[in-house]
Amino acid sequence: MTEVTKASLRAYNVGFGDCLLLRLTYSDDSQRSVLIDFGSTQLPQKAPKTRMADIAANIAQASGGKLHMVVASHRHADHISGFGPENTGKVLEGLEPEIVVQPWTEAPNLKPDAKQPLGRGCEPQHLALARTLTDMHAFAAGVRAEGERLKKQDEFPRTVAEKLQFLGETNLKNKSAVDRLMKMGRRHLYTKFGDDLSDDTVLPGVKIRVLGPPTLKQAPAIAQQAQTDKDEFWHLAGNWGSAAAVGEASGEDLRPRVAPLFPDAVVPISQEAKWLIPRIDRAYAGGMLSLVRVMDGVLNNTSVILLMQIGHTKLLFPGDAQIENWSYALFDAPNHAEILENLSETNFYKVGHHGSLNATPKTLWNHFLHKADDSARDRLISVVSTLAGKHGSSEDHTEVPRAALVKELTAHSNFTTTQSSSSRKPWVDVEIPIR
Repeated sequence: MTEVTKASLRAYNVGFGDCLLLRLTYSDDSQRSVLIDFGSTQLPQKAPKTRMADIAANIAQASGGKLHMVVASHRHADHISGFGPENTGKVLEGLEPEIVVQPWTEAPNLKPDAKQPLGRGCEPQHLALARTLTDMHAFAAGVRAEGERLKKQDEFPRTVAEKLQFLGETNLKNKSAVDRLMKMGRRHLYTKFGDDLSDDTVLPGVKIRVLGPPTLKQAPAIAQQAQTDKDEFWHLAGNWGSAAAVGEASGEDLRPRVAPLFPDAVVPISQEAKWLIPRIDRAYAGGMLSLVRVMDGVLNNTSVILLMQIGHTKLLFPGDAQIENWSYALFDAPNHAEILENLSETNFYKVGHHGSLNATPKTLWNHFLHKADDSARDRLISVVSTLAGKHGSSEDHTEVPRAALVKELTAHSNFTTTQSSSSRKPWVDVEIPIR
């Protein structure tokens, strides 16, 4: 049987998003390729409009015209939007992937009225989560529409409006991408914690363990949406979002109207009271921002976490998994001690959630044995795909990528960021030694 002799990762600069091509070379000179995510919610400032199409073409060339596995870690636009359009998604579909991997929450039969998600007995909370995700996407559409509307108001802070628009866009369902992913591949695996995706007919010599997401039976915390949330909460928010997206609901008409004789007349507002209107808009936007950030976290916690092993080399791909997703593997699973021991030997770490601090748990980072202060031969390799300035702020220490995390990664690993790529070559290549 042939063995993997070389592994390299090409991390494409898609701006704020992920697109990773893992290429494996075997002792008989054959090659296998794995594509992990392909999405963006904002391209780099000077990137051409053709950036995503150019990257799709390069994936086709670099993979030798064949993908053996595609991993769509979760539904966020910055991870799957590129699978939708004809000029990008159709190119990837033409590479005829053998296997498409997605989280269990994406299984097409996991619907509110389904009886058997994943071919097993359906837990009521799984159907509730499916219904909640649908309502969340409707809410996201409304948030995006409101962000666009508020951005046009001179009195309203543009940065707040842009954050609303950006987060709303990120959390949309990305229907065209979802539909194409369902069509792609000879086999589809909707996976969860504990699954073994190893398949020597597809990726010889590669062991693949799934460390997340857990099911709701394993970790109910991944379904937490808000402190006071019940099933009805996101349903009502989704109804508002659907209306706002088509212009039928907003906070725009704040001034009282004269009725019933002159229903379209606006009551004049005194000069002293005019300061109130933009402040109401800001409070309204602040509430939406809080909710959409909660929603953002829920979808991140459906992200696939993969631990690959090639020989003695271990590669960790956590998508955007946050602490509720990670907690089961690190602390609560019956075999969590064995998992942590395995993770401690990680040689390559794809930095979680574009460098967000809560996606690299300290327990995980502190257990990496290959962290080193110098250029040791087996020093940990880390790669982040990110675009600074799109999430959070340095003032309240929520910026992405987090400065404190980047400092640690730079000091204790061979660290690479997609932001260091050039306009001529919009990717960074990283060689991963096979031991």
